[in-house]
Amino acid sequence: MLRFFYSLIFTIFCFTIIAQTRNIQGSLRQNAFSMHSMLRASSPYKNLNWRNVGPDLISGRCTEVLGIPGNKNIIYASFASGGLWKTSDAGETWAPLSDQIGTLSIGSFDVASSHPNIIYLGTGESNIFRASLPGMGAYKSTDGGKTWKHIGLTNTGTIARVRIHPTNPDIVYVAAGGNEWSYNNDRGLFKTTDGGKTWNKILGNDQKTGVVDVVMDPSNPDIILVSTWNRIRRRWSDPVPEDGDYLYKTTDGGKTWKPLTQGLPETKYTGRIGLSISKSNSNIVYAYVDNHTPKREPKPGELDPYGRPIQVIPFGVQVYRSEDKGESWKKVSTEDEKLERFAGTYGWVFGQIRVDPNNTDQVYIMGVPIAKSTDGGKTFNAIRPNQKTSDQLHGDHHALWIDPTNSNYIINGNDGGVVLSYDGGTTWKNFFRKIPTTQFYNITYDMSTPFNIIGSVQDEGSFMASIKNTFGKKPEGIKPWQDAPGGEGTITAVDPTDPNIVYASTFYGRLQRSDLRMPRVEWGKKEHPDSIRSKDIYPKKADDEEVHRGEWLAYTMISPHDNKTIYHGFQFLFESTDKGNSWKRISGDLTYNDKSRMGRTPYAINHQAITAIDESPLQKGLLYVGTDDGRVWVRTAEGTPFKSIMKNIPSNAHVSRLVASKFNKNRIYLTLSNRREDDDRPYVYVSNDNGTTWKSIAGNLPASPVNVIREDLQNPSILYCGTDMGIYVSNNGGASWKSLQCNLPATVSVQDLFIHPRDKQLVIATYGRGVHVMEDISSIK
Repeated sequence: MLRFFYSLIFTIFCFTIIAQTRNIQGSLRQNAFSMHSMLRASSPYKNLNWRNVGPDLISGRCTEVLGIPGNKNIIYASFASGGLWKTSDAGETWAPLSDQIGTLSIGSFDVASSHPNIIYLGTGESNIFRASLPGMGAYKSTDGGKTWKHIGLTNTGTIARVRIHPTNPDIVYVAAGGNEWSYNNDRGLFKTTDGGKTWNKILGNDQKTGVVDVVMDPSNPDIILVSTWNRIRRRWSDPVPEDGDYLYKTTDGGKTWKPLTQGLPETKYTGRIGLSISKSNSNIVYAYVDNHTPKREPKPGELDPYGRPIQVIPFGVQVYRSEDKGESWKKVSTEDEKLERFAGTYGWVFGQIRVDPNNTDQVYIMGVPIAKSTDGGKTFNAIRPNQKTSDQLHGDHHALWIDPTNSNYIINGNDGGVVLSYDGGTTWKNFFRKIPTTQFYNITYDMSTPFNIIGSVQDEGSFMASIKNTFGKKPEGIKPWQDAPGGEGTITAVDPTDPNIVYASTFYGRLQRSDLRMPRVEWGKKEHPDSIRSKDIYPKKADDEEVHRGEWLAYTMISPHDNKTIYHGFQFLFESTDKGNSWKRISGDLTYNDKSRMGRTPYAINHQAITAIDESPLQKGLLYVGTDDGRVWVRTAEGTPFKSIMKNIPSNAHVSRLVASKFNKNRIYLTLSNRREDDDRPYVYVSNDNGTTWKSIAGNLPASPVNVIREDLQNPSILYCGTDMGIYVSNNGGASWKSLQCNLPATVSVQDLFIHPRDKQLVIATYGRGVHVMEDISSIK
């Protein structure tokens, strides 16, 4: 009984510490960034050079855009994990402004209209989608972005909107969404009246509800409307609507507030709400409501955008209009069928609406497409530019700015980057090839000469190119960047004996084998582009198996001993000895299979699945497997059962990498990323007895989730490690680490890395700055 009592007290203590830590995550990141900066400044390798390989096909998710009224040369754009950028020549060239601050994850920003050199920057992407990264508060520049000062709001996690008073740049409002994966105190609307020296929370009093949008009355800046959002994301579920998503209004600059409910739907079922107030008539306000009220039963066999059976069909996007500054509302959108899937099944990612500053009846809404209404929001038509006269527009829209001096001049931010139109949306010009903010999940290589790289990219599918590419330079005589087999969520494996044979998944582990020698069907034709050269080979569900759960990055690998042997992970591990033509299940369910941690579509995130596999290059059949719910396993020989190897490592943490040593058959490296619990501690381990015991080798790594570790090709004491803050190297087996950031931004999320086995070049894939290569690592000793 006494033992139980002490155990209970210890458990309560641990949960208390975790809860307290989640309230200071930004402060911990600030401390980690300070340590990271010191390592960078003192690194003996700081003068080495990374070359930006590209790609020059696409940028990345853009979170905010802003132009200067009457000036088409200057544009600002922020990116989910690529920082803040500016052009002064109408988009011909772009420059990063925020590369030296502690994060490249930008939620929102604003430029003072009264003093255009003053910029306020809110960090932490508020769209909380896929691999969104948290921030560390707000920054301010008084010299147009040349230098920055951190000005607080450190623990807000995500910032959805920044708005500056039109005549007094010391008065600023910041909408803080809070942590992505856990509840915390610093959610709500914050205000400064002294240029960021001090902040007051003027709306919000709980750990669950943040603010996601702010609009200011152009005729009276003390009149402000805000949208609150009660949300949290789980490892197994995107945000599920909960009560509390209210609109609020103040008429005295935030001293007093009242909720706005008349005519709006029940908040029990609403999700994110976006707002826009007319500049030409400030009585007119529009609201974009992500309405999750159940609408109908799914049709037989109805699937979500990723091919999963869907369980709930909500109303989806609805547009409301107020003609009395938000006091009362009326639903004006009439096309419920059309707007049901306007935002896919993830409307909480968008929630953006804009009313033309010169026409109260012209309204734009953003979802998977962007659509325009000319009748006050009653009907909408998706904007589909003529491909013969216009650049590509891209999908998944998050930002829009309309020039108040010329409504035909529009700037849009989407998952591809920045686009603009000079004719009200008829034709578009994009800058996808000009801003290198591509978000890679991973990277691998082939054995061609010169070798090619291939990786999967957020919202783009997969790309490949010769390692000889350099961003901004036209490729001559080498493979340029181009589409590759696989979807945006895939681990890719290339046959080491034949670079034309590629294994990659479409979504959630639907594995294909592709032959690059085969022709492709052009986009727009009846067949999918990969239908000729790619063949579905993923293991099919057996009668005695549960539905296969494939992770977003379901792990696939080719055996280092036999190029015909393929391993592929769902919750079970499968093996093929004939290049995927047939499969054998070689394990039971390697996850906890906890039904309470499985979401419902359209909110479900595939969870409890395999995320890491490696086979010892020194012993065939010696396999290691890890899962996203924190289980680690070993199989010591073919035909033997898998054994759990969890002693002295944290439970339930996402296994980001397992690497079997090239030098010692009993040695295995393990990295864990607990970012999905808002835990930034670096988890890096080594075992010299096949996982029976583990030793932490995190050493002096700054606190940041760890994504990858690799051994050097020649020296077993040299290790390379990629985290959400940057890249590091150890020359003593992990006892201590040195920065390898060199000429990269101050921080950048390094998702994957490899050293090419023949050419000995070090390549990294970043989530926000594309792919980089260090061609000569001989000085790293």
